Amino acid sequence: MSVRSVFTFPNPVNDYAARSTAGLVVALAIVAVVVNHWALYAVLAIGFALRVASGPKLSPFGQLSVRVIAPKIWRKTKLVPGPPKRFAQGIGLAFSTTALVLSLLGYGLAAQIVVGVLIVAATLEFALGFCLGCVVFGFLQSNGIIPDTVCEACNNISLRNPDLANPSR
Repeated sequence: MSVRSVFTFPNPVNDYAARSTAGLVVALAIVAVVVNHWALYAVLAIGFALRVASGPKLSPFGQLSVRVIAPKIWRKTKLVPGPPKRFAQGIGLAFSTTALVLSLLGYGLAAQIVVGVLIVAATLEFALGFCLGCVVFGFLQSNGIIPDTVCEACNNISLRNPDLANPSR
């Protein structure tokens, strides 16, 4: 296995695996807010960094979601474009890293608030399948800030839903 193959994000991704990972993030983030210690914010940030870098390949939460939770508990597969999910993980990385820095600087309450926002977003993903980072990605792409080439399936509805591409089916 080459280094390049390790550091790639899957496309498409199973939405149920992504939702499972979000649920695990919610659990860890709640513990981090309650304990309010820099080490837990660091674990949260490292997890996001691993998922941004390689999707589920290097992430313990990603592996648990892909190998156990999605196939054995959800027992469903819904393929969605990978780039918006990677963007959402990047936002999670930014928030968790901000919380880590705030905690290290002695601003524990500010760190808790930042992670609280992260908990809201991850809960929306886990419980409702609503990916806030994906919505932001779509907005940025529709306004030309993210090039269409980053995610052609995101821009072309016929690629997302084959029935729309071929209405006679």
